Amino acid sequence: MGISVKQAKNISSVLGEGLPYIQKFKGKIIVVKYGGAAMSDQSLKRSFARDIALMSLVGMKPVIVHGGGPQIAKELKKSGITSNFISGHRVTDKPTMSVVKKILGTKINHEIVSLIKKSGGDSISFNHIKPKIIKASKFIGPDKNDLGLVGKVDKILVSELKKNISNGSIPVIAPIGINKQGSYLNINADVVAGKVAESLKAEKLILLTDIKGILDNNKLISKISARTGRQLINNNIIQGGMTPKLISALEAKKNGVKSCHIIDGRLPHAVLLEVLTAEGVGTMIS
Repeated sequence: MGISVKQAKNISSVLGEGLPYIQKFKGKIIVVKYGGAAMSDQSLKRSFARDIALMSLVGMKPVIVHGGGPQIAKELKKSGITSNFISGHRVTDKPTMSVVKKILGTKINHEIVSLIKKSGGDSISFNHIKPKIIKASKFIGPDKNDLGLVGKVDKILVSELKKNISNGSIPVIAPIGINKQGSYLNINADVVAGKVAESLKAEKLILLTDIKGILDNNKLISKISARTGRQLINNNIIQGGMTPKLISALEAKKNGVKSCHIIDGRLPHAVLLEVLTAEGVGTMIS
């Protein structure tokens, strides 16, 4: 059985709309922070991997930075370790850090690499074992709370990243930093994604989340200026896990990333819709 006329029209209109964006972003670096529901749901995991492989195969240069909060929480619970959050950051002691390295740095990181490879993309792992590209130091929160082994990014070492990107590989980066003393630090993945995008002078930074984007009275704001974004943070309108996302997007925008987007990762093919359509999905920081 062939496809219907309606299906054919849909496919051709999608391809037609996507073509100018494929041309526009060919050869351009697009950093995607991958996390939340998109990482927990099996069919979303597969469709994300296929979308990233497709972007690479049509000549874009995707770079993935991943989280793993729900998976870490599950493993901590299994090990009987309690976990607290302060302004979107997980308080991290030594036992928590060893779970973070095992689940985030090894298990999740390798699974994403493997899924992208199965979809035809050439993917490569960047984690705490090698090549240790995230130089970090201790993060002190706004209220001077001690968050333990939580880090902030001091520098992203880009030479190994750039080499792999120019060879057509898709780097998959775990957000674990290393300090001058050689200790590992747990870093918020949104923060790492922003710094990676800045260091690579990326065309786009896309942050996946579990809500539609930035909301005002439950209504999606599809475009905000950097100035409005800062006001939302200063007036405490944005709170919890959205805070590091918006701060990272604003910092990246200020430091040369052309456009930043906070989008709903629960939507199948969210990344492709953001890259290949005029409207996009979620909130764009312009």
